[in-house]
Amino acid sequence: MSLMVHLKTVAHLRGKGDRIAKVTFRGLPFYSHVAENCEEVAHFNEMFRWPIASRLDGNEMLEIQVYNYSKVFSNRLVGTFCMVLQKVAEEGHLELTDTLIDDNNTSIKTNVTIEIRYQSMDGTVGVWSDGEFLDVPYDRDGMFAFETDSLLSGQSHGSGTSPGRSLQGSIPTFRKAGKGVFSAMKLGKIKISKDDHRKGDEPAILDMEDLDRKAMRLAGTLDPDTISLASVTAVTTNVSNKRSKPDIKMEPSSGRPVDYQISITVIEARQLIGLNMDPVVCVEIGDDKKYTSMKESTNCPYYNEYFVFDFHVPPDVMFDKIIKLSVIHSKNLLRSGTLVGTFKMDVGTVYSQPEHQFYHKWASLSDPDDITAGCKGYIKCDIAVVGKGDNIKTPHKANETDEDDIEGNLLLPEGIPAERQWARFYVKIYRAEGLPKMNTSIMANVKKAFIGENRDLVDPYVQVQFAGQKGKTSVQKSSYEPIWNEQIVFTELFPPLCKRMKVQIRDSDKVNDVAIGTHFIDLRKISNEGDKGFLPTLGPAWANMYGSTRQYTLMDEHQDLNEGLGEGVSFRSRLLLSIAVEILDTTSPEILSSTEVQVEGVSNISESATGKIDEFFLFGSFLEATMIDRKIGDKTISFEITIGNYGNQIDGVSKPPSARKKKKDGENEEEESELIQNSSEDEADEDGDLVSISTTPLMKPVITDRNYFHLPYFEKKPCVYIKSWWQDQRRRLYNSNMMDKIADKLEEGLNDVQEIIKTEKAFPERRLRGVLEELSIGCSRFVTLANKDVNQAGRTKLDRERLKSCMREMDSMGQQAKQIRTQVKKNTVRDKLKLVQNFLQKLRFLADEPQHSIPDVFIWMMSNNKRIAYARVPSKDILYSIVDEEMGKDCGKVKAVFLKLPGKKGFGPAGWTVQAKLELYLWLGLNKQRKDFLNGLPNGFEEIKAAKMGPGLHAVPPVSLVYNMKQVFQLRAHMYQARSLFAADSSGLSDPFARVFFSTHSQVTEVLSETLCPTWDQLLVFDDVELFGEASELRDDPPIIVIEIYDQDTVGKAEFIGRTFAKPTIKMCDEHYGPPRFPPQLEYYQVYRGNCTAGELLAAFELLQIGQGGRADLPPLEGPTDSERGPILPVPLGIRPVLSRYRIEVLFWGLRDIKRINLAQVDRPRVDIECAGRGVQSVLIQNYKKNPNFSTLVKWFEVDLPENELLHPPLNIRVVDCRAFGRYILVGSHAVTSLRRFIYTTPDKNSNNWATAAKLMNGYMVLTNGGSHPCSSPSLSSRTLSRPAGEIIVNMDMEPSVRKMDTVVKLDATSDAVVKVDMTEEESDKEKKKKKKKKKGGAEEEDETDERVLDWWSKYFASIETLKETLRAQEAAQAEAEEREDLEIAAESADIKSDDLLMKGSKTKERSKEKKSSKEKKKGQATDGSEKRPVKAKVDELLVYNKELESEYGDFEDWLHTFNLYRGKAGDDDEHALDDDRIVGRFKGSLCMYKLPLSEEITREAGFDPNMGMFQSIPHNDPINVLVRVYVVRATDLHPADINGKADPYVVIKLGRSEVKDKENYISKQLNPVFGKSFDIEATFPMESMLTVSVYDWDLVGTDDLIGETKIDLENRFYSKYRATCGISSSYSVHGYNIWRDPLKPSQILAKLCKDGKIDGPHYGPGGKVKVANRIFLGATEIEDENGLKKQTEEHLALTVLNHWEEIPRVGCKLIPEHVETRPLLNPDKPGIEQGRIEMWVDMFPMDMPAPGPAIDISPRKPKRYELRVIIWNTDEVILEDDDYFTGEKSSDIFVRGWLKGQQEDKQDTDVHYHSLTGEGNFNWRFVYPFDYLMAEEKIVISKKESMFSWDETEYKIPPRLTLQVWDADHFSADDFLGAIELDLNRFPRGAKTAKQCSIDMIRNEQELPTISIFKQKRVKGWWPFVARDENDEMELTGKVEAELHLVTAEEAEKSPVGLGRNEPDPLEKPNRPDTTFLWFLSPLKAIRYLVCNRYKWLIIKIVLALLLLIMLGLFLYSMPGYLVKKLLGA
Repeated sequence: MSLMVHLKTVAHLRGKGDRIAKVTFRGLPFYSHVAENCEEVAHFNEMFRWPIASRLDGNEMLEIQVYNYSKVFSNRLVGTFCMVLQKVAEEGHLELTDTLIDDNNTSIKTNVTIEIRYQSMDGTVGVWSDGEFLDVPYDRDGMFAFETDSLLSGQSHGSGTSPGRSLQGSIPTFRKAGKGVFSAMKLGKIKISKDDHRKGDEPAILDMEDLDRKAMRLAGTLDPDTISLASVTAVTTNVSNKRSKPDIKMEPSSGRPVDYQISITVIEARQLIGLNMDPVVCVEIGDDKKYTSMKESTNCPYYNEYFVFDFHVPPDVMFDKIIKLSVIHSKNLLRSGTLVGTFKMDVGTVYSQPEHQFYHKWASLSDPDDITAGCKGYIKCDIAVVGKGDNIKTPHKANETDEDDIEGNLLLPEGIPAERQWARFYVKIYRAEGLPKMNTSIMANVKKAFIGENRDLVDPYVQVQFAGQKGKTSVQKSSYEPIWNEQIVFTELFPPLCKRMKVQIRDSDKVNDVAIGTHFIDLRKISNEGDKGFLPTLGPAWANMYGSTRQYTLMDEHQDLNEGLGEGVSFRSRLLLSIAVEILDTTSPEILSSTEVQVEGVSNISESATGKIDEFFLFGSFLEATMIDRKIGDKTISFEITIGNYGNQIDGVSKPPSARKKKKDGENEEEESELIQNSSEDEADEDGDLVSISTTPLMKPVITDRNYFHLPYFEKKPCVYIKSWWQDQRRRLYNSNMMDKIADKLEEGLNDVQEIIKTEKAFPERRLRGVLEELSIGCSRFVTLANKDVNQAGRTKLDRERLKSCMREMDSMGQQAKQIRTQVKKNTVRDKLKLVQNFLQKLRFLADEPQHSIPDVFIWMMSNNKRIAYARVPSKDILYSIVDEEMGKDCGKVKAVFLKLPGKKGFGPAGWTVQAKLELYLWLGLNKQRKDFLNGLPNGFEEIKAAKMGPGLHAVPPVSLVYNMKQVFQLRAHMYQARSLFAADSSGLSDPFARVFFSTHSQVTEVLSETLCPTWDQLLVFDDVELFGEASELRDDPPIIVIEIYDQDTVGKAEFIGRTFAKPTIKMCDEHYGPPRFPPQLEYYQVYRGNCTAGELLAAFELLQIGQGGRADLPPLEGPTDSERGPILPVPLGIRPVLSRYRIEVLFWGLRDIKRINLAQVDRPRVDIECAGRGVQSVLIQNYKKNPNFSTLVKWFEVDLPENELLHPPLNIRVVDCRAFGRYILVGSHAVTSLRRFIYTTPDKNSNNWATAAKLMNGYMVLTNGGSHPCSSPSLSSRTLSRPAGEIIVNMDMEPSVRKMDTVVKLDATSDAVVKVDMTEEESDKEKKKKKKKKKGGAEEEDETDERVLDWWSKYFASIETLKETLRAQEAAQAEAEEREDLEIAAESADIKSDDLLMKGSKTKERSKEKKSSKEKKKGQATDGSEKRPVKAKVDELLVYNKELESEYGDFEDWLHTFNLYRGKAGDDDEHALDDDRIVGRFKGSLCMYKLPLSEEITREAGFDPNMGMFQSIPHNDPINVLVRVYVVRATDLHPADINGKADPYVVIKLGRSEVKDKENYISKQLNPVFGKSFDIEATFPMESMLTVSVYDWDLVGTDDLIGETKIDLENRFYSKYRATCGISSSYSVHGYNIWRDPLKPSQILAKLCKDGKIDGPHYGPGGKVKVANRIFLGATEIEDENGLKKQTEEHLALTVLNHWEEIPRVGCKLIPEHVETRPLLNPDKPGIEQGRIEMWVDMFPMDMPAPGPAIDISPRKPKRYELRVIIWNTDEVILEDDDYFTGEKSSDIFVRGWLKGQQEDKQDTDVHYHSLTGEGNFNWRFVYPFDYLMAEEKIVISKKESMFSWDETEYKIPPRLTLQVWDADHFSADDFLGAIELDLNRFPRGAKTAKQCSIDMIRNEQELPTISIFKQKRVKGWWPFVARDENDEMELTGKVEAELHLVTAEEAEKSPVGLGRNEPDPLEKPNRPDTTFLWFLSPLKAIRYLVCNRYKWLIIKIVLALLLLIMLGLFLYSMPGYLVKKLLGA
């Protein structure tokens, strides 16, 4: 036996030189000759041979290292090539060329070409059936490492290097045990040659100090930013390949109902198609419908109505619900109205939006009955979906005009085109197989008696649901294998906004139809929207359906599973279907215009279309069955494995004989023999009588302990095997497996990185680089492997397209990973981590294969022929492939499987207990690949075949395995402690003990009572544990240990708290017990209870082999040391942590809000603090009611704690109540899990907390008008003044502005510096400009705000604008940063130089500018926004926080912390018991811990009070009286409380016992009420410190309902160093709207702060200077009083300092500015879901100070009364509607109607201009509209009763829009609508001067034309167009109107009144109308005259002339003869 390596060449070397190669195998190196003076290629052409004694193991490594050879110096390594010899071991010969890997573990260009031959003795290698071996393709990226499982291939442990030393430079040393708290980070899956164990693969724990040293050594040679680290993985990682890792989370999470709230605001609709309609919007979600009110005669109604829908359903059901918005025209009580158009979208689409919402977007409506019609209008709405715990941020939006751009703001997710086309979705349903029977056998017998034949007991049909529509196939009577061949056609817009299609097989029944199985098709998975994407397509493919078990029962308890909720527990059937989509061309005439669902027949499909049927073989072996629940333990038990219906013995369906010949689901054993005839001949011989055995023999369980039983398998392991026939679609599963493996590896790596960051280890960036490297290699490997062409049979279009798109995605992911790897630096780790997490989601999404092939495998535990518990294993996980990457992750491995109860039984507590734990080995593959199926089992067994088999059938699988090798071990479980366990008792604590299971043994720790953080400190020893298999394998691969933690109850059985898994560290008998691996380290294991975490366990486990010498050889155990604990062994010294002495000081402040305990009030409470067995008690509070604070503030205790901070035990706070007769009752407890934040560090003396210059300059966001911090930012200048050195000067002028930066003075930490802050040139320019403007006068004057009109609201609205600007600026900055990053990535990939980058950057900026500018143009503002924008008036501002103040200032816990006290059992998710219900009170205080001894300096400081310890300068806690002033500004988005979808809110304020109800001032029918109120309450802290502000809904009858409330802890605010008593405003004034609110002036506040902080100052100097602690601030020194007199004052200076207090060294912090905070309103009935928000603020004034002034008046602005006078002068070119009776002429009887939006009932009409023949009308008619208007909000305020039944008036706010319409009057029929125009009075186009210039463009291009506001212009006259829409939906001009708009205030209107129409006063003259306008039947003659004269004048003249001619002619002819005669006769 030998291994030969032929080293041919090494190519792509760099430089010129001598090279040498070193080839190592099994630790024996050979050196090649020196290839001299070679350049690019080194030809070695050398043969190396190793004679070997033992067989070549597939996991051994060959290593080739190439060096640059040097005679003098040591050789320099070029690179290393490592490969795992798996392929060589299998086939004996391999040629390959592959790249080397350099020090950093990255592949380099240099590659090596080798040929390897392996000659084994028996020639077993290389017997391959052809076509099954995959050629190794050349990898184009050169990154093809053979063993993708391990990137550490560079570090082969088997290569004879000492285990401590790293092989090459970069990979840090892995010490074999370390100080890591990492759960045993194990090196990748490199297995070592069997004879090499001692040096071998111990769980290497990464030691960080080593890394640092290494890094230092490398620093010289290598950029530390390129080092990467390969896998250091977490606890449950498999070290070897024999065992899979179990999943800890047990219970299925999907089917459980959750609370959701959907809120929809319908704001307005525009461009609705139809004339003069009365629209209503209907909002429909699922089956709930709600309607808006009706708006009359308008195409653009404004609603602003808010609807809320509440649901309590599982997430899947929720996200599949359809939201449907439809507009209905003229709906009333009697008629349902006509549908204008609808819009559909599913809830999931909304939920997947950022912030789970669409805000202010336009939904485009389409008509479902006419798909050719195009868009029917738009609805503007907000839609938000809130789940539990989501909070919705209302996004700010720019001004209204932005949103009027409908096309740019459509209600569509990102990436969906605005113009969606109609498409047909064809769902073809062919046939189904393997249906269960859906009727009882009794019925069958009855039927049989009547009909005389046995029919199948199921009548199936298929129902498909999509986008809110349902389609059904026909019903196939009595058939288990129905054939439909029908297609269901949906017509829907594409891309659809509904993600999932639901396909369901149902059983038709007389009574009710039930679902047999359900399958969901996610359209995102069967289509791809990219530019190389494809339309949704699927199949034809089989869809497997799972659901409840197959026995038919009338009331199926698991029916939900068949509806698709929850995880199916059994195979139900499979359905052959396909989906195709065709985009419709709606212009073609023959198209069906309706969207009704159609059902049509389709032709049959060929057998082979879904792939060639092949024979599969499934083998399973049960190595162990333990932890069997005791309820089942007394009966015999067997296990059954099924795949599809194969193997199902109880309720598989037998087929009618006719179907036997078909190769389908041969289910029962008798039939399977018939199927053999289809196999090839030789196979038939081999397994002639191979009968599937799918169940293990019955066996009676044996007791393990009081909870669990186990089956006594010992050395005899039962096996099962099943043959089944399926379409061979393994390729699909292989691709999924590859992606899954990459994803698993990535996930593991990311967990490592997070763990490194969390435990604050060094170099997380290196590990992240390693992860990215693995990812990119994995991706390129995927592309290589997936590229092989597969057999064409049965490949669907989706298979091909999906493969292409997966390869594209993986390729780009690999490239991006490489890119990101280069950018990972120490400071970017966290951002990049987020990016990489997106990769993980993408990988998981791609790996999910939409087309099924082989059904999943189910393992059932059977007892008494009933199914008890099951596990479901996806078939892809156990599918075999000869290519490692494609193999399922559990194929041929031993997997720990936990069985669970089916369906709903598995929810909640029942689902947490294990029904049984199996150690199970599974293998699934093609029957012809069967020879490998036993390979993965632990070695050392003999096969036992079934007895009845004849001789010679050596290929028959075994019925059981007998292990003749067994090893004996001792397991030592070091159970140290657990923390933050689940509270299982009503006291809020638990009495925990742990039970450890290993194999068939279990032991228990002692019970510790009343704690959530037990420190057991106990060693459990399991003696004589027998494990079967080879010793070496067990060493690599021990079984897992299960640890369950229980709560001991005095009565009844112990209650389950949670469970976790661990793997022991193993020592074989010939190994030395000592470092680095032993003694093992304590590690944290996460404890799970269902899906929720329930604490952590700190423990260590070691498994020691007992050799020949028996136990004497094992490391000795110390005896029980503690006499009190009896025989309990403690954790030995080397394992328990090293302790050191700490002192913990406790500040006891007080107790708050303590609830009653056992109905009795708590009167004399005490607090006990305990940590690691030591503790301290507070003094008793003598009378809790009178004063809940403690009299002694500080106490301390000393305790021994571990050096390692991460191992610190939790600190427990308990409150007990001391009752009479010495009884103590536990009130509540709190566990502080991490003490880190309380560790005291000595302040660094020399860094005097200087704010650096840069921070001074731009650390405080500077925005116009003081920006988000009302202080303006000083700019620094280098011109130092002649001042004593050592001072910093900060100048504030009264007009803060954005300043440009000058030079920066370097501020040294120790010296003082002077910083002069100048007023920059811009400022002075502004001043000049202002003066100029004033001179010009004119319009500018109006913009200057008058001090008198300013009020608090001006300030508020100005601040809101600023908030929006800030947010916008932040967004823009973020977008720019992202863009920049993208550019950088692009640049790096293309190696662009940095200046190009700048160019690129500017280009993209230009582009975005262009985009912006076009928007600006639309806004009707000049493109150069900055100059032409109206100058923003200078108003003092406050700060509007869009969240609560607490979140901004760390809950005000700067020195006083609040600890919630819990009591009662912790609730589990399903009971919806939030922890809030368990809170019984709060303890206020603080902790401080430090190592002893403490340095002297601190205790020596002046004024150090030793009694207070570290808590110096803390205020006293005696009761204090405070005046609390609560200002409530407004509430937004309240949850509706009345049936009409509105609420009548009012405010209630509670503080202690006092309650203020503002009930009489409720605001009617309003969800966004403006309260504008302030309330004063007197309170005494600490008794009354929790302020509750609630909003209630007023009801006429019954009690008022709570809408929501918010709670504020005033005490923490009052004592906080941030000074949250009264906000500091940005400027000081003594009168006006900005009056100073605090009773203390700024100078007094400043003096107090300086005194308290023990700092020097303030010293006021001349020239407006003040010095505080070597800082000098400048500011103004004068102030005006009410009379305009100027006085000297120091207040401005003091205020400047206060606004910059955070810059003061040591004591500085940001003082709270004048502000308004926005707090969410919550309702205890709907926990976690916001019910609206309230804007408010609180001021507090101590009563022992001077009294504050009166409260600021913030009452809502009263709207101003205006009168709009509209004079309609003339119309022109109005279209003519009527035909004249006599003459048939076109004419119109014109009149004009007008109204202000929202006041339709006050519409006014002009008189009628009859019979206009030219469309001209003359009116001279005046409309007068009085209205109330809010200037600040640009809204009209209307108060009116909603209906005749309304109790009171409701206030509406609507935009001021004037509607003018032109009508044609008819006497006998309804008037005809001709056209309309709507003018927004704030911005409407200027009227044209003449009728000619007036065109339809004034409306079409409204955005681009300059607009005017009537509120500024006051008077406007001009021509405006009337428009209407024609049949084709185009706008057309229908007339023009000349009107004059005149706006006057109510006062002016009183002074100069005018009459309506043409009445007095100030009458208008009568219009000069032509006479025809009079009616013809009043003066017919006149009319006729007019008619005749006007139109037929010339005709009449012509006729008269002609008549005259005729008469003359006649007369001539008449008289001619006589005349002639006369003449002739001469008479």
